[in-house]
Amino acid sequence: MPLHIPRSRRAAVTAAAGGLLTLAALGSNFPAGAAGSATPTIKLSAAYLSGAVGATGDPTVTVSVAQSGADASALTVTASASSKTSVAQAGDVTVSGTGATRTVSVAARGRGYTDLTLKVAGSGGASATTTLHFAASAAVQDSAGARYFTGSSDASAAVDVGGGYVVVADDESNVLRLYNGSVSGAPVKTWDMSSKVDADKEIDIEGATRVGNLIYWTGSLGNNKDGEYKADRNTVFTTTVGGSGASTTLTYAHAYKKLRDKLVDWDEGNGDRYGFAAGTEDGQAPKQIDGFNVEGLEFAPGSTTTAYLGFRAPLVPPKDGGKGLIVPVTNFDKVLASGSAPVFGTPIELDLGGLAVRDIRKNAANQYLILAGSWAADDNSDPYALYQWDGVAGHAPVKRLDLPASDPGGWESVVSVPDLATSGGRVQLITDDGSADLYGDGTEAKDLDHDEWKKSRAALFTVG
Repeated sequence: MPLHIPRSRRAAVTAAAGGLLTLAALGSNFPAGAAGSATPTIKLSAAYLSGAVGATGDPTVTVSVAQSGADASALTVTASASSKTSVAQAGDVTVSGTGATRTVSVAARGRGYTDLTLKVAGSGGASATTTLHFAASAAVQDSAGARYFTGSSDASAAVDVGGGYVVVADDESNVLRLYNGSVSGAPVKTWDMSSKVDADKEIDIEGATRVGNLIYWTGSLGNNKDGEYKADRNTVFTTTVGGSGASTTLTYAHAYKKLRDKLVDWDEGNGDRYGFAAGTEDGQAPKQIDGFNVEGLEFAPGSTTTAYLGFRAPLVPPKDGGKGLIVPVTNFDKVLASGSAPVFGTPIELDLGGLAVRDIRKNAANQYLILAGSWAADDNSDPYALYQWDGVAGHAPVKRLDLPASDPGGWESVVSVPDLATSGGRVQLITDDGSADLYGDGTEAKDLDHDEWKKSRAALFTVG
């Protein structure tokens, strides 16, 4: 029997149905995702990213995407706009990976800054955007082989910890950073040594070397750039290494804070031969031809007790063409382990073509490489060279390579020494880019607002 609906109720039902139909019709004109599809989300692991023109393997960022009720693998991520296309265009952005996590890389076109708009598109036409702030430095020699260690721009000493990984010190902080030396990017781990060595200010770490499971680190021992004595710079300390490669751990061991004073006393007791007292006077800048500044640290051939301190200043004598200076400390192990008073050996003067010691490193066969550079403070374009040496006093070093000096940054650190008797051996060097204007806006790298834009460059050179 048919259902009977009174006329008045039929009118109400008809009106209601008409209303539903009207709403459905209007829904087809709503903004994407407004009806039935939630707005997707897009988040960056870091909002700031650096790159370099011509580089390969530049740093990347991770993008996380999601949409309620949708499979993350169905979402698409693209770059939709650039605020400065001369630096990078939307088409220069590569998105790789599937699922909820993607990787974004940028191929830089030119030096400078740009904001890149990244867009995630989901089901139902719904979308969302976020901004990636990108900074690109200029092309360098062997751009494809360059690697950039981000998070700091003032790399000053480096130690190989196996598996291609390297611990890098920074002369503007007391943080040690572990990097994968074969790729560009942020540190894998960090260790702040400030509280461990009781340092309120920077130690100005400039030299390091490893013996067994101990890494020895030294401050510059000199005044600051304004000629002021800062006690924390008169610090030498050790860390104990555990594991290797990406699993490396560092544990603070010991510190000694009187080495500068003992060096001055020793020099005065030997007729003030090198002018250490004058070089450490108040008002005396450390990076002068007659200044006082330690930058190299390595052990003597076959020794685990005698360490070589390599001086950036002074030259000997303190004039153009002067020699580089090394002062041996014959009981360096005991100085650090128990605070014994240092005993100094016969100083070594090396003809480095008028350059000073900026780093020194040996391999297991007692083959040394000396990174030689200027004593001057503004040395991003001054000469640099690599010298081979056998570590024996009285034996002359031999120049192996003039280093390029037209790119930003000063060559500062030798990671490890290959077999120099075998052809094709390559050494990795790292620059200190702290004073460099990387992005063309007049800002020194050390003063950049974002750590992701700070970086030092690593490069490989054939010396075998």
